[in-house]
Amino acid sequence: MNCEIFIGFDSREAAAYEVCVRSIRNHCQKVPQLVPLLEPHLRGLGLYTRRHERREGRLWDVISEAPMSTEFAITRFLTPLLSTTPWAVFCDCDFLWRADIQELLALADPRYAVQVVQHQYAPPEGIKMDGQLQLNYRRKNWSSLVLWNCRHPAHAPLESWINTRPGRNLHAFEWLDDSLIGDLPPTWNWLEGHSDPGLDPKAVHFTRGTPEMKGYENIPHAEEWRAVLASVRGSQTDPATSDARSHP
Repeated sequence: MNCEIFIGFDSREAAAYEVCVRSIRNHCQKVPQLVPLLEPHLRGLGLYTRRHERREGRLWDVISEAPMSTEFAITRFLTPLLSTTPWAVFCDCDFLWRADIQELLALADPRYAVQVVQHQYAPPEGIKMDGQLQLNYRRKNWSSLVLWNCRHPAHAPLESWINTRPGRNLHAFEWLDDSLIGDLPPTWNWLEGHSDPGLDPKAVHFTRGTPEMKGYENIPHAEEWRAVLASVRGSQTDPATSDARSHP
């Protein structure tokens, strides 16, 4: 299937982004178009106008009145507006892909507006990653990997919702009727520290912190992640030049 892959980009997580990109490429017979979601670029296009602030050293979303763990916390929901293909995938940058993404695309079902791994994930609130707050909200981590049916008419409200609604409404896919949210096998968004350790993940999500962060050096699949990082060190691509979409 012809499809674009949108990847969240955060300026603090360049290594994670490069591992995500390289691991996708390593397993694809036909590499899809990979598009980093660069928040300043999307603001420049006029697609993203939400007000952010820095409070106590953390990025803060004024509409949500809540901290944002990443710069792409909300920009992910621009995927169906940006995509030039009928189907697209969004994933957080802290993913390690271990299977051909075409296997995921083969699960695309036109009955649904989105398909996600429907986690029952409620970690204790506290600190994660590099000092970011761990917050709980409805349907947490459903939006960290999304198979988007980009042309589905139910996405029409998104253009206004992205810049006007609290993040918790977006992450819970509240612009959609529940019947339009399809489920994906848990192997496609295997949450380190939460998902069944007996599963063989097709995509590992280091949602608590990537293996170069203190305290996460020895978590499952850390050596595999570091091996991919080692393969790209010294030849890192600036995501701002890799495929910054100039027009939705």
